Amino acid sequence: MTNWLKLAVLVVAAVVVTQLLVRRSDRILPPQGAAAPQLVLPDLEGRARDLSSLKGKVVAVNFWATWCPPCRRELPGLAAFYRSHQGRCFEMLGVAEESGRADVLAAARSIPYPILFDADAGALEPWGIQGYPATFVLDPEGHVRQVFRGEVEPAQLAEAVAPLLPGTCPRS
Repeated sequence: MTNWLKLAVLVVAAVVVTQLLVRRSDRILPPQGAAAPQLVLPDLEGRARDLSSLKGKVVAVNFWATWCPPCRRELPGLAAFYRSHQGRCFEMLGVAEESGRADVLAAARSIPYPILFDADAGALEPWGIQGYPATFVLDPEGHVRQVFRGEVEPAQLAEAVAPLLPGTCPRS
């Protein structure tokens, strides 16, 4: 009888885990071409930043966490990419998730683009974030054109951004 009880517990545990995984996979990323979800969060100085204010620019939105090794590995490449594309109708936003404010502030010292702080991880669900890092490339109209799950290389980001950039960029 003990073996049957163990088997029953194992079956129930398997069903519960499967249900959790199915629910988690139900969070679907915004499809390519769809309008990006709303994103209004404070920057590290506490000022509200609204993604919609960047319409007219190509925007890369990178969701990351300080405790995430792939996130930390990609940050220098993202910083270099941002520096090389600044002033060309391109903007990048880093969204720090599930991290302590002090840790984010320390990491942000080497990041030249704005970092938004999502203290309660409220931005994850509308964007369908299932893991870190996740990077979304938006066209000037604010539509999702490319989604990178996991670490993104600067060359991959350049390939996604280049066709979206206008030939000339009016001063903003």
